[in-house]
Amino acid sequence: MSIAKYIKVIGRGKDGAKPVNREEATDLMLQILDGKVSDLEVGGFCIAMRIKGETELENAGFLDALDQRMNKIKSACPVVVIPTYNGARKLPALTPLLALLLAREGKKHGFAVLMHGAMSDDTRVSSFEILQAFGNTTTTKSLVFLNDNQSTLSTGQMAYVDTHVLSQGLGKLLNVRRTIGLRNPAHSIVKLMNPVDDSQPACVITSYTHPEYLHSMTATFKYMGTQAMLMRGTEGEPVADARRTPEMNVFKNGVTTCVQEAQAGSLVKLPDLPADISAENTARYMEAVLHGAKPVPEPIATQVKHIVELMRTN
Repeated sequence: MSIAKYIKVIGRGKDGAKPVNREEATDLMLQILDGKVSDLEVGGFCIAMRIKGETELENAGFLDALDQRMNKIKSACPVVVIPTYNGARKLPALTPLLALLLAREGKKHGFAVLMHGAMSDDTRVSSFEILQAFGNTTTTKSLVFLNDNQSTLSTGQMAYVDTHVLSQGLGKLLNVRRTIGLRNPAHSIVKLMNPVDDSQPACVITSYTHPEYLHSMTATFKYMGTQAMLMRGTEGEPVADARRTPEMNVFKNGVTTCVQEAQAGSLVKLPDLPADISAENTARYMEAVLHGAKPVPEPIATQVKHIVELMRTN
């Protein structure tokens, strides 16, 4: 099989390229996920899409293909889904803190938390490394790392699953970045997808890095009716910047609502964040916050409040 006919459409440059429709995008991605095309074709697809950008119909088709191939996570309760793929570069990666705070709220309000991720940049500190650095503590007693013999999620539980467990093909496509140095549609898919099976509702907490992805992600969530929260990422991670509250928008049944305006004006006080952003030091900081020795950064507390409210209205 071949995806050459699709590359011919999407690969005509910034001005000449055209999108494929949803059904064509599904067929294209199924061939890639199933490993039925050459590495050369995959590289051509990735570069062409990086230049052209994804439409909502293409994203929907890519997600349709993944839905047919993904090892979905089972749950006995609603789930907050948090993709974590960027990690820390200059600031501490606080996505695991967001997840642990939400899991604590999940015990009261009847939901679980699922983080999924895979790093394609070894120079950054990942959420997985930070969670591992916690070790066997009371903070993470409800944390489970899912593998091929996965368990069913339960109320108040927090789980982490590597993307390769969900889909080997998707994990391989993410890793193309290590070879060609550019993001590709896989990096959009992982921030849009819901890996939980259809037996329970899920809410995707996600982020964008550049304005063009704000528009494409917004259009995709509206088109597909996904329940989600979208905001500007902190170094690409879907956690509120601890220094300044970003705008937060939620999606439900195709309707978008701004639940939080961006914080304006000068910062009066900076939060007490660790200067050392290593996994071990970040984990110790998070433990201090979770045990009350340090305050929860206000923007993250605000994000938690809005997510809990969104889950309560399921």
